[in-house]
Amino acid sequence: MGIIIGIDVGGSTTKIVGFDRNGNMITPMTVKANDPVASSYGAFGKFTAENGIEIKDIEKITMTGVGSSFTENGLFGIPTERISEFHAIGLGGLYLSGLSEAIIVSMGTGTAIVHARKNGVIEYMGGTGVGGGTLVGLSKKLLGLSHVDHIVELAKEGNVEKIDLRISDISKDNILPLSSNLTASNFGKVSEVATREDIALGLFNLVFESVGMLAIFAARARGLKNIVLTGNLAEVPQAEMTFGVLNQMFGMNFILPENKGYSTVIGTALSQFEAHDGCC
Repeated sequence: MGIIIGIDVGGSTTKIVGFDRNGNMITPMTVKANDPVASSYGAFGKFTAENGIEIKDIEKITMTGVGSSFTENGLFGIPTERISEFHAIGLGGLYLSGLSEAIIVSMGTGTAIVHARKNGVIEYMGGTGVGGGTLVGLSKKLLGLSHVDHIVELAKEGNVEKIDLRISDISKDNILPLSSNLTASNFGKVSEVATREDIALGLFNLVFESVGMLAIFAARARGLKNIVLTGNLAEVPQAEMTFGVLNQMFGMNFILPENKGYSTVIGTALSQFEAHDGCC
């Protein structure tokens, strides 16, 4: 079995990864371009050049993502197959977490949730339009910022207590089984002295708590506790803080694995190993 190349073609970025004959992962990378065809060829060229891979060594290319349909005839004459993005999300999440079954959450512009099992059974459970697009869109209007990196830096100095209404703000009694620190309303207590930093952190909390609760509902529906968080938005430092709180409150196990931002493209390549009884 030759090298398998996986490519995830998004609207503005393309991610690429490879696996060699022994199932060893070749370090993934990202290429930015507005045109999906240019982005696909650019990512392929950069990846093969930097890793010393020749076309003759590549057995197959697997592709997924919204832009993959623009290259349905393949790249450089190499056999190419399009893979369901939901299937790739599931495979990638299990591989990175080392689990045999879990709820996998992919946080991109929006959010997708799948139930994945090691036997290849992957079920799309739904999702939400709340995701990175929500964060950036609201940030543009509220903060004048449109780059996630800038929002991240601003939020590091924020205090969400000046933004969100907590259970403890509306009741002195313990509302079992709810923690008094649980959010009753995102942006429900915006202080007049709230800073831009506070608002930035409140935006992350809004997105992550919304996604987190949907993931918890999905996990409970399948009798599971392991929830693997993947996608670009899972890379930001505020994710660990918010999902850590949800872990404690609801007895779940939110997992943020290494290479989480590349989970879907990794799953795209791994789909070929299923048929070969390979690495995963």
